[in-house]
Amino acid sequence: MMQTRAASVAAGIAALTICGFPTYTSAKLADRSRVQKARKGSNNNYRPIEGPRYRNNRSKDAKSEGARLVASSSSSAATAQQRSSSASSPVGVRGAKVLSQSDNFDVRMNTDPESFRRHLSSQLTGCCTNYISYSAADMCALYGQDCETGEQPSHDSGDEDCSQAGLSFIGISFSVNTALGNPLSYQLCDQFAMENIIDRNYDYVMSMDEDGWLVGGGYKSFDYSGKMPYIDSSHTELLRIGSLDPEFGGTSISQVYDAMDSLNFAPFSIFPEYVKGGGGHHSGDDGDKGVPSCDVTLIVSVVDTYEDNQSYSTYDEFLDDLFDALDAMGGGPCMDDHDTDPHVSMSRGVKFKSSYHQQQYFYKANLEVAVWQAMYPKGVVIGSKGYASFPPNSGSKNRMYVGYGNLYFFFDRANITKAFTPYRDLTETESHYATIYSSGQSDSYYESTTKISFNYNKGSGSQDNNQQEYYEHNPYGWNAQMAKHDMTDGWDLPPNCQQEGETFFGIPLSRTSDSKLLSTTSFQNQFDFEYLVDRNFTYMQKFGTNHGWLVGETLDNGAGSIVDKDTAHIPIFYTGSTNPEMVSDEMISFLFRFGQWLTSLLISLVLHQGGLSLENLIKVGKKIDFGTLYIKPAFVFQDDDGSIKMQFEADPNSALGYLYSSLCQMIGISWNYDTPYNDLGLYTNCAMHAAGDRAKYGCGPENGNSGGFCPQMTLAYRVSFQSDEHAAAYLNRCNNYVDYWRSLYPSGVAVGTTSFCPDGGCLALFLNRYDVFYVFKPDLAGSWVEFMGGTVAPTISPAPTYEGGCDNPHNLHLDSCFRKKHVRKASSVAWDSLGTVGQLSVFLLVFMASTLTVSIFLARAKRRRRDGESYLAFLFRDMRGSKKKRKKLLRKRMGKGTLDEDLLSDDEGVPQCACSPRKIR
Repeated sequence: MMQTRAASVAAGIAALTICGFPTYTSAKLADRSRVQKARKGSNNNYRPIEGPRYRNNRSKDAKSEGARLVASSSSSAATAQQRSSSASSPVGVRGAKVLSQSDNFDVRMNTDPESFRRHLSSQLTGCCTNYISYSAADMCALYGQDCETGEQPSHDSGDEDCSQAGLSFIGISFSVNTALGNPLSYQLCDQFAMENIIDRNYDYVMSMDEDGWLVGGGYKSFDYSGKMPYIDSSHTELLRIGSLDPEFGGTSISQVYDAMDSLNFAPFSIFPEYVKGGGGHHSGDDGDKGVPSCDVTLIVSVVDTYEDNQSYSTYDEFLDDLFDALDAMGGGPCMDDHDTDPHVSMSRGVKFKSSYHQQQYFYKANLEVAVWQAMYPKGVVIGSKGYASFPPNSGSKNRMYVGYGNLYFFFDRANITKAFTPYRDLTETESHYATIYSSGQSDSYYESTTKISFNYNKGSGSQDNNQQEYYEHNPYGWNAQMAKHDMTDGWDLPPNCQQEGETFFGIPLSRTSDSKLLSTTSFQNQFDFEYLVDRNFTYMQKFGTNHGWLVGETLDNGAGSIVDKDTAHIPIFYTGSTNPEMVSDEMISFLFRFGQWLTSLLISLVLHQGGLSLENLIKVGKKIDFGTLYIKPAFVFQDDDGSIKMQFEADPNSALGYLYSSLCQMIGISWNYDTPYNDLGLYTNCAMHAAGDRAKYGCGPENGNSGGFCPQMTLAYRVSFQSDEHAAAYLNRCNNYVDYWRSLYPSGVAVGTTSFCPDGGCLALFLNRYDVFYVFKPDLAGSWVEFMGGTVAPTISPAPTYEGGCDNPHNLHLDSCFRKKHVRKASSVAWDSLGTVGQLSVFLLVFMASTLTVSIFLARAKRRRRDGESYLAFLFRDMRGSKKKRKKLLRKRMGKGTLDEDLLSDDEGVPQCACSPRKIR
C-alpha cells in the first residue's frame, strides 16, 4: 500500500512541476557587461571595463566625486533624502523587493538556465570606491546607524568602588559526560541524568542561542546544529565573586583560594525542585511578532542540615564563614553581598515551535525531575567516582579523585580551576543515595513514577510556564532580513525546516596571538582588531553574556568571560542545519496526502531536503566560480541588540556581492515564487536566505535595505558602557582606526597571509563561529580542509565520507585513507622520529667515524706504500690483501723396526741415540 501511495504521490509532483513550478535559474557570477549596461546616460561608453586602466579611471572618478561632495554643504541632507526615497520603493510581501521591467539587473524566472551561466571571476580587482572620500562617521550616517551613543544601559552593582562587573563564582557542578556530547566534558555528577531533561533531537524546541544546551554533555564539533563545541558547563552558583581584578574593585584568585582553604565545610545535599521557563531575551529579530524566546532553568535548593543541635544549618554557617574569610583576605566590593538563589541555567534564547510544544517539553522534563525527587526524597550529595584535572589544561599534573560533596571555583562558566573537598566523608545513608543511579538501582523509580506531584507552573515573569499565551511559529512570516541575526537568541526558521543551524559561508579574519589561551591559525594580517577592544574596561561596564571579546579573550581577564580563541569573521550566507532529515511534519503529511501523484524517488528527494550535509555544502562550494573577495571597513557601531559590530561596505557590484547573489540562486530557499537552481541538484530548506534575494537588496545607501546582504563582524555581545559619554568615546576611538584602514585600503583589500590564501580573497565554510572547516580559493583555483589548524579531514561521523572505504576515490582526502595510500618508509619514519637533536647526533657520529677511518688509512699507507705507488693503487692492493703462506706440517718419520728394538743394548750400557747430534754454533 505504501508503494501505491508513493507511486501516486510521484505523478502529482511531476504534474505540479510541469504546470505550476517556475523555470530555474543557474547561479554564476555576472558578466562585467551588466555593469556597463547600467551606465545609462553616460558618455564614457569606450572606457575599459577591466585591467589597470579601468582601476585608474575608477580611482580618478572617486577622487573627483569626493572633492565635489566635500565642497557641497548639503551632501549629507541630500544623501539622507535619497536613502528615504529608496526605502519607500515598492517592497514585496515578505521582504523581497519588487522588480520592475526596467531593472537592468533583472533576473526573471521564466528564462533558460543556460543564459545565466556567466563568467566573471578574476575580472573584479577591488571594491567600494564610490565612497572613497567618506569618513567612518559619514558612512555610519549613510547606513542609518548611531555611532555616538550606546544601546545598552549601565548595570553596575551599586558599589561606587566596583567599576568592572565579573562572572567568576563558587558553586556546585552538575557536569556529565555523555555519548552525544563533548568527549572532553567532566563527569562530576552521577546523581542527575541531565541529558534526560534537554531536547537534543529538536522534538519541541525550534532554536536557541549559539551556545545551545549548557547541560547534558555539551556539543561535539560536528553537531548538526552547529552549536559552539563547548564542554558541559552545568552548575549552580552559591556565591558570585564577580571581577577578579583588584584594581577595579575585584577579588583576586589567590584571595579566593586562601579564603576557601581556611574553611571547613560538610557535604551539602541538593534537592531538585522543577524546570521552568521565563526571562526572554526580547531580541530585535522578531519585533512584536513571531515566537517569543525564553530561558530554560532547573531550580534546585540546598538542603538544610543541622549538626550537634545547632540552630544554624551547615550551609548558613558556611556562607557566614565564607564572607568573613573573604573580607579577611581583602575581598573587593564587586563581590555579591548575599548568596545566589540556587538554579541551573540550561539554555538561553530558547524558541519553541508552539506553546503546545512548550507545554509538552516542560511536562517531559519535570516528569524526569519527579523521578529524581522520588529517588532522593531528602536531597543527595553531588559527586562522582571518577578522576579529573583542574584546571582542564593541566593534564595529569593536577589529576585528582573527584569524590562527593566538592565545591568548585569557576573562573568562567566552562572553566573550573580548583576543587575544594569537604572535611568529612559521606555517611552510610548519604553514600547510599549518592550511588543509586551509578549502581543501576534507578529502574524501579522510573517505572513507579508516572505523575508529577509538584507544581512546576510557577515563577516570576510574564513568560513562565503557566502565563504564556497561545502562540505557534508561522514559518511564512519569515523574511530575508532575518539573516542579520542576534546570535544570543534563537532563529525563526523558514518553512519545511525543523532544526536550526549555525553553519555558514564567510570570510575568516582571526589571527594567532600569544595572549590567547586557545590559539588559532592566522587567516589574515591586514587588520589588527586588538585596537578595537577595551580590555582595561576604560569605557565599558560589563558584558551581557558569558562571552567577552570575540576577537580573542585573555586568560586572566578580570571579567571572568569565557576564554575563547579569536573567532573574528564576516558571515556571508547562513546555510542552516547540516541534517538532511530535518524536514517539517507538514511537508511529510502533504506528500502522502497527495501520494497518488508522486513516485517514491521524488518522495525520497523531498524528504531529504531538510538541510544540506557538509559533504554537499563542500560540493556546492567547489562549483561556485567567484572572484577575489575584497572587503573594506566602513565604521564601528552598537546595534539594537547591544552588540559591538564593525560594518563593512556592502558593495553589490563587488565580487563579494556577486558571490552572495550566486549563493542565493544556488541554495537559497524557495520563496516568493523564486526557486534555486544548481547543476548538482542539491538544495536546502534551512538556509536563512531566499533564492530571489540579491546583494542589491542588502544594507547600505546603494541597496534596497530589504535583503540579507550586510557584511558585518561582531566584536562583542550585549556590551554595557559606563555612560553615554563613555560609549561615544569608545566608538570614536574605534572609528579613528577605521578611518586609517579606509585610507590604507581605498579600494578594499583581499585578506590572507603568506601561509594561508597567499593571493587573498578566499571563502571559508564554518561549522560554527568557532571552527573553520573548508576553504575555497577564488577562480576555482582549488580548495582544502582547514580544521583546527590542520589540513586533514576528520574521519568520524558525520564528517563527509563515502561508502566503500578507502577503495572509493572520493575518500582519498581523508586522513586514514591518505596514510594508507601513502605509506612512508620505515627508515624515513625512524629518521623523523629522532628529531633535530637526534639527527644532529647521528650526523656528528658519522662524521667522526669517517674522519677516523681516513686517518687510519693514511697512517697505514705511509708505512706500507711502495715506492711510486699511488694511494688509490695501495688502497686496492691493501683491500685484496697478501696470499697467506702455507704452513708446513711437521711429521715425525719413524725408521723401520725401531719399535721392535730394545731400548737398552746388551753391548752398551747406555742407550743408542737415533737422532743426529745438534750442531753447536
